[in-house]
Formats: sequence, structure tokens, C-alpha cells
Amino acid sequence: MITSSSNAQVRQILRLNTKARFRRKLGLFTAEGVKLFREAPPELREKIYVSSSFEKKNRELLKGIFYEIVDDRVFFGMCDSKTPQGILTVLKIPSYERKDLLRVAHPLLLVLEDLQDPGNVGTILRTAEGAGVTGVILSKKCVDLSNPKTIRSTMGSIFRVPFIYENQLKDAVSWLKAFGIRTFAAHLHGKHLYNEEDYTGGSAFLIGNEAKGLSEELAKSCDCLLRIPMEGQVKSLNAAVAAAVLMYMANLQRYY
Repeated sequence: MITSSSNAQVRQILRLNTKARFRRKLGLFTAEGVKLFREAPPELREKIYVSSSFEKKNRELLKGIFYEIVDDRVFFGMCDSKTPQGILTVLKIPSYERKDLLRVAHPLLLVLEDLQDPGNVGTILRTAEGAGVTGVILSKKCVDLSNPKTIRSTMGSIFRVPFIYENQLKDAVSWLKAFGIRTFAAHLHGKHLYNEEDYTGGSAFLIGNEAKGLSEELAKSCDCLLRIPMEGQVKSLNAAVAAAVLMYMANLQRYY
């Protein structure tokens, strides 16, 4: 049993929780809670830590699995969440290539530019799975998907939605177009209502930074700028909400 907060494994967990560069270096991230433990593919599991009180109450759940028991006080200190459930899994970061995003005949993709809020990005990924999105492309300046807050917000979708990071999103738009995928973006200057376009073919929705929106360069590279109508004095929607509106419009056209 680990009983000291100065234990090397505990210190490593704390660094994984707080340092994106360290996560990238090791190719590992942490996921807290029973749901993420259950949904994580076994081949991605690197190590499992449980609090001593959790282990006593959940031996059936842990049956046949190697895990490290941690003193309750030490365990709570090594977790990122304020109310740890008692189980923390260290996992390998999933790895994908461009071809993984194009594995279906008519891909439905998201392209995220410089989003900074971990909860936003996690919610977008979770919503993407629900709406049938086949892959997500992120700019290098986007919040790290392996951030503990992002992981919790995905509710397990991190394990099922392919994603890649691109150095230049303009180049990503170019290769998407080369594969016949049309690119759309919700924009203040959009001329077409979002429900007037056809998303049944290969489609990609571009979503911009929470504060600045989509960069002018990327907006100009899109095939079509869309308008989501606003009432009252509201000028724009939260990035995750705007993405959800677009994704579910495509979902409606494709499956209903």
C-alpha cells in the first residue's frame, strides 16, 4: 500500500494531472472515476490506483485486475477532482492518423481552432459522439485533450471518437477538400442559415476560439459560412452550443 504523498508514483500522477508536456512525453494521462475505468479499453490501461476504502467495497469490480492500493488521505491528494470516487486509471493516450478520420464513405468531422476551455472541448467531444461525428481535428493551440477536466467532460467519448492535432488548420482544410469534404463554419457574416445546407455528404464544421471566434484566414478557406439566427441582444453562442446545433442538424439530415 502507498502511504506517503512523497512516493514517486504519487508525484508522477500529480505531474500527469498538471503538466501537458509531461503527459505528451510519457504518452500517458489520468482518468478518475468508475465510469472512465469501465469504459477505457483494456489495452490502454497502464496502471490502476484505488483508495483503501474503495478497494474494500469494490472487490468484485476489481476482480482479476492488478491495482495499487493507496491510503485514503494520500489518494485524495493525488486526484484532480474535488470529490474523488476512489479509483484512478493511468492510460496511454490514444493515437490516430488522418486516415482514421476518413474511414467511412461520408465523414462528418469537427475542426476546432484554439479552443481553451477544457470543459468546452470535453463537452464537444461527448456531443460529437452522440451526433455521429466520425472524427475531430484540433489546432496545436487547443487545450490538451488529455487534461483531467477535459477527460471528465468527455464522459468516455475520448476512447471512441478519433482525433488528431494539426500544426496548420489551413492545411487540414486543404486535405479535407482534396477528399471531397465540404467545410462549413458558423460565422457572424454567414449568408446561409445553418438549416439550409446539405450535410449528407462528407462535411466538416469549423469551430473557433471562445473569445475570438474563427480566424479570418480559416473563415476565408471555408466552402460556406453559416448563420445561426439570434434573437434578443445575443450575438453569438458558446462554442460547444454552436457545435452541437450544427452537429445535430447534420445528424437529423443523415439519420432521420
